[in-house]
Amino acid sequence: MQDIALIISTTLMYSTPLIFAALGGVFSENSGIVNIGIEGMMTIGAFAGAAAGYMLGNPWLAFIIGGLAGGLFALIHALATVTFNADHTISGVAINLLAPGVALFASKIMFDGATMTPTIPMEQKIPRPLNGLFPSGGILDTIFNAYATVFLVFILVAVAWYVLYKTKFGLRIRAVGEHPGAADTLGISVAKTRYAAVIISGILAGLGGASMSLAVV
Repeated sequence: MQDIALIISTTLMYSTPLIFAALGGVFSENSGIVNIGIEGMMTIGAFAGAAAGYMLGNPWLAFIIGGLAGGLFALIHALATVTFNADHTISGVAINLLAPGVALFASKIMFDGATMTPTIPMEQKIPRPLNGLFPSGGILDTIFNAYATVFLVFILVAVAWYVLYKTKFGLRIRAVGEHPGAADTLGISVAKTRYAAVIISGILAGLGGASMSLAVV
């Protein structure tokens, strides 16, 4: 049972960044914009989160900065695909090539030529909120002694479902994705809605990247 608990714990830890990114993809795809640049947004989010975490010493602030970095690159993708009608796949591939290059270049500038950010001390990483709640070494302790981002991402799954299917904003996202012409005749700004959805996508992807550098690694 202890081995199974360890497998579950490891799965939760390593799947968390991917769930963040998947949620981002859900918002973008529902708005009608294909975002295959999520990997690049995760990369820049991981770098921004790690750099901010090392320099500021505040993991939550660094986590937010990582999300904002992903959102910034999503803005580039939205500008290309929504405003200039660029091919979604080409724009996404460009983001995937651009983001790692920017991260590497910024790392060399900020950390004296190093291609990686310095190691973040454990006390400056995302905390484990249930640490010490269960008997040490037990099955429950193995499963639930996880980083806070693991619990946060599952809360965000429920929030994303509610936003997309129970709110006016979510209805507009799905409307512009399924039938932009009809949405436009109802007075919904297709461009603004798609911009919002793609930026949300990038922020979530950036949070996924930041969760890797501030918790998983």
